[in-house]
Amino acid sequence: MKTRPNPIHRLRRSCTALALATSSALAIGMLPATVSADETCVSPYSPKITGQEQFVHVWTLGVKGIGDEQDKLVTIDTDPESDTFGEVIHSLSVGGRNEAHHSGYSDDRRYLWAGTLDTNKIFIFDVHTDPSKPKLHKVIDDFVKVTGGVVGPHSFFALPGRIMISALSNNKDHGGRTAMVEYTNEGEYVETYWMPTDDNLRGAEKTGKYADGYGYDVRFLPAKNIMVTSSFTGWSNYMMDFGKMLNDPEAMKRFGNTAMVWDLHKRKPLKIFDIPGAPLEIRCAWGSNYCFTTTALTSKIWLIYEDKNEGWTAREVGTIGDPSKVPLPVAFSITADDSYLWINTFMDGTTRRFDVSDPFNAKLVSEHKIGSQVNMVSQSWDGERLYFTSSLLGNWDKKGEADEQFLKMYNWDGEDLNLVFEVDFYKEKLGRAHLMTFNSNELFETNIAGKKEELGDGVAVAESTD
Repeated sequence: MKTRPNPIHRLRRSCTALALATSSALAIGMLPATVSADETCVSPYSPKITGQEQFVHVWTLGVKGIGDEQDKLVTIDTDPESDTFGEVIHSLSVGGRNEAHHSGYSDDRRYLWAGTLDTNKIFIFDVHTDPSKPKLHKVIDDFVKVTGGVVGPHSFFALPGRIMISALSNNKDHGGRTAMVEYTNEGEYVETYWMPTDDNLRGAEKTGKYADGYGYDVRFLPAKNIMVTSSFTGWSNYMMDFGKMLNDPEAMKRFGNTAMVWDLHKRKPLKIFDIPGAPLEIRCAWGSNYCFTTTALTSKIWLIYEDKNEGWTAREVGTIGDPSKVPLPVAFSITADDSYLWINTFMDGTTRRFDVSDPFNAKLVSEHKIGSQVNMVSQSWDGERLYFTSSLLGNWDKKGEADEQFLKMYNWDGEDLNLVFEVDFYKEKLGRAHLMTFNSNELFETNIAGKKEELGDGVAVAESTD
């Protein structure tokens, strides 16, 4: 078992601390000479880097009968000054169809960790030597064995010198009970942290009906020493045909209904909250210490926050759509000033913009049709550019003509989304487009010092106005 980083080296969330961390990293050569632009969904332990993204890497599912049929990392030129703007400039296949899903940078931004939900392989790409042409650096193929039976590595979120991986399932029953797993940046296993269940709460306080042991996403609030997790479903459901699953009463019972907060430093669960209907993605505010999640099956927005009387708790704060019509909220993005959420609904191919300047009262302000289906959304720090991809899961994507597979890039003018370019992944014989990460060749410009006034000091706590 590896030792964890010394707490004295842990970064705080304030922008001043981020600036100091970035300066130190440069001084000791941790960061490459070429660094990346970022979307707003990044770890607070990574330097905040703004600017024009020059490339978008798309982690892509292989499809039988299309191209080489393999999962791959596809790189698209997003530099408006480039002759190949809006075009695929590189594709790196990894062998086989593994159910490619999410990916995330290491804290030094040199490597992109990309997971698979079926074979449980983790592919680590070198994305700093030449961001336009990533290289496969390492493959972890013993994830299930070394973790004690964890299945479905999902979210990859950076800690100092570490990667925290949330997972979806286990190898005993392929259900939703699962764990988080910690690795070093070098790809060495550290420890497994199983989710609390009714028969083993692992020291956590159960505040509602459920302690289901399910997992999905993970995010950090360092200023509060808090880690937040959500829940979804296991291998037996996410590898099933979507229509078949919807019509299987037993399968529909196998979804998570919880989120929880953990002691970040100790990696210990503290409180479990009921959030019915499979809370998926978590997005945390940059200027305050609260997080949002959305529920796939009940189509709600929830706020996870620290109440001055109750302590950490969760509250429903908005409605996305009519759950009887199964809009299926999936990925969403928070703006850098914490004022808006862009929430995608897969089944109607729509993104919805919510005003969350009052986090206890999410208000729908606009809707924009993206395609027949839409899953992921990433936006630039300045909020002027948004990217969307189409694939949810290999067996959940739509069939026939409705199975559009794309990356679409839009400019946001404050009122409407204006399409700039689209890459048809089927036409390019690439497969199903899933998660996006931004990258760049630009020389490092921190743009961090002096941002404290803009983003806040990172210690504010949401309090109910009721």
